[in-house]
Amino acid sequence: MEDYTPQLPEDDNELYEHHAFTVDKGQAPLRIDKYLMNRIENAIRNKIQTAAKNGNIYVNDVPVKSNYKVKPFDTIRVLFEHPPFENLLVGEDLPLDIVYEDDTLLVINKPAGMVVHPGHGNYSGTLINALIFHFDNLPNNSSDRPGLVHRIDKDTTGLLVVAKTEHAMAHLSKQFKDKTSEREYVAIVWGNMEADEGTIEGNIGRHPKNRLQNTVYSDDEAENGKPAVTHYTVLERLTYVTLVACKLETGRTHQIRVHMKHIGHTLFNDERYGGERILKGTTFTKYKQFVDNCFKVLPRQALHAKTLGFKHPETGEMMQFSTPIPDDMQQCIAKWRSYALHIDN
Repeated sequence: MEDYTPQLPEDDNELYEHHAFTVDKGQAPLRIDKYLMNRIENAIRNKIQTAAKNGNIYVNDVPVKSNYKVKPFDTIRVLFEHPPFENLLVGEDLPLDIVYEDDTLLVINKPAGMVVHPGHGNYSGTLINALIFHFDNLPNNSSDRPGLVHRIDKDTTGLLVVAKTEHAMAHLSKQFKDKTSEREYVAIVWGNMEADEGTIEGNIGRHPKNRLQNTVYSDDEAENGKPAVTHYTVLERLTYVTLVACKLETGRTHQIRVHMKHIGHTLFNDERYGGERILKGTTFTKYKQFVDNCFKVLPRQALHAKTLGFKHPETGEMMQFSTPIPDDMQQCIAKWRSYALHIDN
């Protein structure tokens, strides 16, 4: 480490932690500005370098410059004089599609385009902004996010359970951790899946080159990810795409999206993982026009959290909820059905 030794301020309350990382044990030496670029979504290298210059990046509680090379097990903290924007929560009068509600919890059907919690680039219009407007005194989860037991991606639609009491938060969170909750998604994926059903297992972690993606790590690199298991069943084959149901044993970030890409069946129109390109099919111009029309009808990844099941924290009753596939996915499926009939005939 360079000769750069000022310690953390005695009054550490003046600084707020925005990011914290512990370096993996297999990490090769890498400049800290590049390391943080790979781990902070929407990060700009100049801002990271400025933060280091201002003494706001700490490794093992000592400030470092941007050319410091991270080592395995380094503890990295990024601190600033203002709280993280995602902690400055403001209630917003946004509509909520509430499927079920009682004094303990509620189940919400989230629309496409709504971010679940504030974060980089999304400081308003989120589900949490709506929740704290409509409900008082929601309990915080382990990440200090009010009410959230789990989450789904911005452009994924479907069901989420929200805790309204501390007991419900603890009870529901344990169910998700212990894999006793039930979650089934419906997805459109590229390609004709060979097997009618199967299980995908592969540790999921952040992609080493693309910080916006996750990837599957296996064999000697498995320690770079966390265990993830997805069970799938084919619902309908539609020539160059397949409609599948996916049941999750684990809840890793982008799990279905990553696992499906890993086995060669990227989600339809999943821009982050390359599904917005024509991955299967013909080279005919009319086919390209057809797929482009499908993309316009469904301008997001084809993924819907359709079914959610859990035990009620108070009564112990097994509760199960299901919500219809949203209209944009239905329209896309209808187009592929029509195309499949045309091909068959």
